[in-house]
Amino acid sequence: MNRIDRVFSRLKEENRKALITFITSGDPSLDATGEIILSMDKAGADIIEVGIPYSDPLADGPVIQNSYARALKNGVKIKSVIDKIAETRLKTEVPLVFMVYYSCIYKYGADKFVRNCHAAGIDGIIIPDLPLEERVEIRNICDSYDIYLIPLVAPASKDRIKEVVEDAKGFVYCVSVNGVTGMRQALATDLESYMKVVSKYTGVPKALGFGISNKEMAEKYKPFCDGVIIGSAIVDIISQEPGITDSTDKLRRFVKEVREALDK
Repeated sequence: MNRIDRVFSRLKEENRKALITFITSGDPSLDATGEIILSMDKAGADIIEVGIPYSDPLADGPVIQNSYARALKNGVKIKSVIDKIAETRLKTEVPLVFMVYYSCIYKYGADKFVRNCHAAGIDGIIIPDLPLEERVEIRNICDSYDIYLIPLVAPASKDRIKEVVEDAKGFVYCVSVNGVTGMRQALATDLESYMKVVSKYTGVPKALGFGISNKEMAEKYKPFCDGVIIGSAIVDIISQEPGITDSTDKLRRFVKEVREALDK
């Protein structure tokens, strides 16, 4: 069984919500990436998304864009990211999901990329810029290696949600707002009706992301979903701390606070 399924099955039995966290690989360094993954796992993250740096991340706001730029400046490459994940996987069973733009996969070679992800212990892949009409090939490759291609849906795509979530596995990434990733104080979307539409077409767990940035928001919006995704707030914490020890300590406290808010 895929680790993502195991996590959501356990959380359902415990009547709890999933905490899905995001970091950029290679920011501030690849060694730090491994340490941060382990730290967030211990602090209560149920699934961890790892962003592969890309020079033109259209779906992301300034915080993650800047972290990608720093990682690329550090010379981070896809192979080095996969190698670090393989090393880290020996120390944890937390589900790991790559957030990666399709251009990176195309240049690397789709079959080679997914095959290497499988060998490293990756459980899922999110491709934010992959058109619905072009996902068949990559999904078939993912299926052959038991890696889940996680679909994204957004409030503006209500007419296509049924098609997007067809045969979904793992979880559906429900974008909470129209726009890019980033920290927000509130979400303007009518989440109740939006999530009802998604639930109408799939029984796969729904995770809400893009904009949730603190424990208060996590607690407020948890009734509408099976899990919350926090990315920019975490990347921001890492960027503001002078050293890896300082950032992991502050990040561990942040993750614990959100975990506690979801468990209320």
